[in-house]
Amino acid sequence: MHTVILFVATFLACAVEMVEALTIVLAVAVTRGWRSVRLGVFVALGVLAVVVAVLGSALTRLPLDALRVVVGFLLLALGLQWLRKAILRGGGLVPLHDESAIFEREVAETMDHGAATGRVDWYAFTLSFKGVFLEGLEVAFIVVTFGAAHGDYGLAIGAALAALVAVVAVGAFVHRPLSRVPENAMKFTVGLMLTAFGTFWGAEGAGASWPGGEVALLGVLALYCVVAFGLVRWLRSMTVASPAAGAA
Repeated sequence: MHTVILFVATFLACAVEMVEALTIVLAVAVTRGWRSVRLGVFVALGVLAVVVAVLGSALTRLPLDALRVVVGFLLLALGLQWLRKAILRGGGLVPLHDESAIFEREVAETMDHGAATGRVDWYAFTLSFKGVFLEGLEVAFIVVTFGAAHGDYGLAIGAALAALVAVVAVGAFVHRPLSRVPENAMKFTVGLMLTAFGTFWGAEGAGASWPGGEVALLGVLALYCVVAFGLVRWLRSMTVASPAAGAA
């Protein structure tokens, strides 16, 4: 069960970041052509491969308990950040993430720049490199931390590759941003899972003993679900009550 949750969390987290990177890449390619965009994507993937190798080798040198404390803290910080944004979106205080709108904005921005004058369109190269590299850094962080804490890099890498294949396949088929993907729901789920894993591994590394072992992870996840959905309902009631109070 622990392994299944880990795979699903890694897959969803990587898929969310890859959808955002794909939106940028497609927007630049549609307006500037694929030649320099492909170059930017390949260079970014090469740099990310080096980053993953360095981070992975550095984390494996830490003792297991210290590693779980470090990884638990990092995952908890990342998960709470995602969960906070998801709760605010669910409560109606922050607009939902719209890949179609982002795609249109990226297209408009790239069209404002003139055509390339050389063999390499450095503007298209820079945008595609930045989009893939920055979003890929979060993917690399998730893969390395999950793999190190669980002691199974193969599982984390496999989940990331599965997400990459799924996103690229759908993106190639529709040839547009994946606006129909329920990204906001995915981010809510990923935020819950990262927060639960961070709490579980951090406490375990600090010497805590969970009742039931790995099964306790489900209880931690359930607790965060209750709290998160309770906050969403409370925020929705506040946003509904505020216009009514203003009208009165």
